[in-house]
Amino acid sequence: MSKFKIDGDLIRELAALLDETGLTEIEITENGRGVRVARGVGGTVVSAPLPVNAAVAPTEAAEAADPPMDGEAVPSPMVGTAYLSPQPGDPPFVKVGDTVLEGQTLMIVEAMKVMNPITAPRAGTVKAVLVEDSQPVEYGDTLVVLM
Repeated sequence: MSKFKIDGDLIRELAALLDETGLTEIEITENGRGVRVARGVGGTVVSAPLPVNAAVAPTEAAEAADPPMDGEAVPSPMVGTAYLSPQPGDPPFVKVGDTVLEGQTLMIVEAMKVMNPITAPRAGTVKAVLVEDSQPVEYGDTLVVLM
């Protein structure tokens, strides 16, 4: 296996792109090698090399940030920004204790300037809302817990 040369200019360019776009992660691969640049709580993180189609195991930090709860978790289907109400100043779509119907809008996740409604997968009661308004979310983050 040949040595993987890290292109510092590319890393800086990708980090700047994260800041410019508001994304939290960028990954590129070429010829079976790759680089992932991600913005975490503590700043920008760079990892390399990444094999193509590498499986990513959940970390202890990710598990601690998303504690298990009784009920059905409603995960984010995409990376984006969560909005709890239709417009700034409006009341939230749902709050803890609300009864919801299957298909009812729970919140919106904006991705690439598209507003995507996140709907209840079944009828139930909102046990928890685990994000704040205008909070960035990752794919798979638990947004709401239904009972």
